[in-house]
Amino acid sequence: MRTQFFSVLALTLGCLSQVQAEVAVQPDFQQDQFTGKWYSIAIASNARWFQDKKQVMKMCTTVVVATEDGDLDITSTYPKLDECETRKSLFVRTEQPGRFLYTSPRSGSRHDVRVVETNYNEYALLYAKEKHYKMFRMVTLYGRSKELSPELREKFTQLALAEGLGDNDILFLPSTDLCMTDDV
Repeated sequence: MRTQFFSVLALTLGCLSQVQAEVAVQPDFQQDQFTGKWYSIAIASNARWFQDKKQVMKMCTTVVVATEDGDLDITSTYPKLDECETRKSLFVRTEQPGRFLYTSPRSGSRHDVRVVETNYNEYALLYAKEKHYKMFRMVTLYGRSKELSPELREKFTQLALAEGLGDNDILFLPSTDLCMTDDV
């Protein structure tokens, strides 16, 4: 009986250690302070598209605008070959401030997007995972300027590693002047 108890305890503890903690959202998230222009500083992801394209990816600009409904219109402009490409996304708000739902127009997959940490005027850390299958994970570091401190870059790396992404999944985007719009 005692051996059986310890076997069940060991199995339970083993299962619990496999479950990752839920990624927290920025406490008291202030959406109005989050809007505006950001630079993408780094991305970490296990997505196939990211692995296939990361050797040609460069820094881009992202402009965040709140809609009347409280959602976020996201417009990203990035260099693709020698041209600028713009991609628009809609982050639909949830009941929890700082947490949004995003549906990929290409695949139809739904994603849970969270603003994990931000001080609004310097950096923002975002986390996204596929809503149903939870296989896709992405961590993004945004900055209000093109350069961020080594401490913030390390904070990004530690979050990515804590969420099960490996060193090969992490990319600090090369800076560029191409497509760096001054609008907003």
